[in-house]
Amino acid sequence: MKIIRSNAPKAVVLIRLVVGGIFLSEGIQKFLFPDAQGVGRFIKIGIPAPEFFAPFVGVVEIIGGTLLIAGLLTRLAAIPLIIDMLVAIATTKIPILLKSGFWAMAHEARTDFAMLFGCVFMLIVGAGSWSFDAYLSRIMKGKSDTKEKTHE
Repeated sequence: MKIIRSNAPKAVVLIRLVVGGIFLSEGIQKFLFPDAQGVGRFIKIGIPAPEFFAPFVGVVEIIGGTLLIAGLLTRLAAIPLIIDMLVAIATTKIPILLKSGFWAMAHEARTDFAMLFGCVFMLIVGAGSWSFDAYLSRIMKGKSDTKEKTHE
């Protein structure tokens, strides 16, 4: 129950749609454009076993993004996406910081940081009241209320 429960306002759906939509799009692009966004990019930035990790990350982003959009298991979906963004920052933005300085890195990392903190936000507050998590929470609460009444 604690995983899906959320007292967050309906407006959280806007963050879910943006963050989830970007992850979904980026995951799909890893398969549509493997040289630029998938295996080729992973080779260029030095990720080990790029033939495995590029499709793996693509699938994580597609599934995680879809779950965020739907507001289904939102907190659980946010965890691998947070890891995804931390690895992306470490492998692509820290080298820019070391080579070109803070402002160049800050410019290149703006989307990465927005995605990272969007996922951290989802992990903390949950999906909000316009979500499948909220729907499931209401159903489960209704069932537990029914069980309590039958035991009285």
